[in-house]
Amino acid sequence: MRSGAARGYEGYYHETAFYDSDEEFLALVAPFVLDGVAAGEPTLVACGGLNEKLLRAELGGSATGITYVAADDRYSRPTSAIKRYREVFAELTAAGARQIRVIGDVPHPGVGVPWDWWARYEAVVNQAFDDFPLWGMCPYDTRTTPAAVLADVARTHPRILTAEGDHRVNPRYEEPSGFLTTRPRPLPDALESRSPALVLLDPAPVDVRRAVREATAGTTLTEDEADDLVFAASEAVTNALSHGRPPVRFRLWADRDHVVLTVTDQGPGPSDPTVGLLPTTKTVTAGLGLWLTYQTCSYVTLGRDDEGFTVRVVAGPPRVDR
Repeated sequence: MRSGAARGYEGYYHETAFYDSDEEFLALVAPFVLDGVAAGEPTLVACGGLNEKLLRAELGGSATGITYVAADDRYSRPTSAIKRYREVFAELTAAGARQIRVIGDVPHPGVGVPWDWWARYEAVVNQAFDDFPLWGMCPYDTRTTPAAVLADVARTHPRILTAEGDHRVNPRYEEPSGFLTTRPRPLPDALESRSPALVLLDPAPVDVRRAVREATAGTTLTEDEADDLVFAASEAVTNALSHGRPPVRFRLWADRDHVVLTVTDQGPGPSDPTVGLLPTTKTVTAGLGLWLTYQTCSYVTLGRDDEGFTVRVVAGPPRVDR
């Protein structure tokens, strides 16, 4: 039987919590972890360096049964996080876990990470993790988290843990499909304020691959990063030509350590708003190529505006507006 606030609940019990001091963080999180240990439930902690250090100091060596996961590794990319978490949850459930607890610091611009694909992650996991008896807590530090991020967090978490310890149903929560289809278009990368180094109209994928290869040759990108970007560009153009509407416009910007490319067509974009984030084996849609791109490139966004539907792919460190 599941314990705590999730007792009797089926599927993913997903909640957030907001704090503005180290003491409040510990007051919210430490009981969640200790209660999981006391109930014999697998308990995973994937917090940033400072929060992990605070928790370890608070809990001491007496709390056994906690698995600490490096947050930088687990939250490198949202697609990889979903894939790896699902593998872990499946293993634990198969081993007999009746409830799994996990707490994680999801990245955002306040810690130097672009937000759009992590906003999509917070929405999609409501669906992606609902196969498991999971209780997940996503705490956010209001001292560093931008207001726009906090607004998205409120829209993507069905429950909120209050400072008083109440687990409240969140009236601002939206189902994933509604949230994903109504979000504002993603912000452009800062490099896009310049004129693009290259513009191609209705290009053949082979020409795009050649152009990206030439553009990355003068950068500090590794060979693997360059290969991944070439693949992503080719897939994005192929998808636009196959599933979108003409004209298809390819644009590229580059500096020493950073390459941005966009592919825009006049179609509505994928009908599935979760595309790219969830594992797929379908080869007749845009999903497989986007899923692979999400796992390899530094940052990927999808969005529609007056210009059309745009896929944006970044290699190298993305420029973050805080």
